[in-house]
Amino acid sequence: MGGWARGEDRSLPDPRRRRLCKLGLFAAAACLFPAAARAVTRPVDAADRRLVFFNTHTGETLEAVYFRAGGYDPAALRAIHHILRDHRSGCVHPIDPALLDLLHVLGQRLGRDPRYEVISGYRSPETNTLLRARSRGVASGSLHTAGKAIDVRITGLPCRTLRNEAAALAAGGVGYYPASDFVHLDVGRVRCW
Repeated sequence: MGGWARGEDRSLPDPRRRRLCKLGLFAAAACLFPAAARAVTRPVDAADRRLVFFNTHTGETLEAVYFRAGGYDPAALRAIHHILRDHRSGCVHPIDPALLDLLHVLGQRLGRDPRYEVISGYRSPETNTLLRARSRGVASGSLHTAGKAIDVRITGLPCRTLRNEAAALAAGGVGYYPASDFVHLDVGRVRCW
């Protein structure tokens, strides 16, 4: 139960409380104005968009300019779909470009050109069912099965920082798994856990 300790100075709010309030305000604003929240994650169309992935299960690395000259590059998207495939079954599925744009904007916000270490990209329904049987943390209708979610960390960046920046964007779901050292990002409804 939170509260003020006897004799505690009540004029200075707890910095953690301020951060939580800020995140709550971003989430509330995104719910009320979803188009505005999505606009935050849409990069400027004129610039090339580049992403770097390292698949932690297969050891593969990919550097791809997936958007250039005002459009998505089909060959780069196919390469991204492949590296983000279900590593258990080998099943490849299209990844939602909005998710790629979210990763790109997140890198820009962090002031770096990050290398995303991929824990999980696309998951086949069969793989999702298998994982769900092993863990309560796997949703039955997971957005991973639609190519709209990814579990990542960024080389050289604390996952807490990644989580905070992603939550501040209020552009989808953000899950923080400190014990497993990754952050879940998706382009579904705005929520944090």
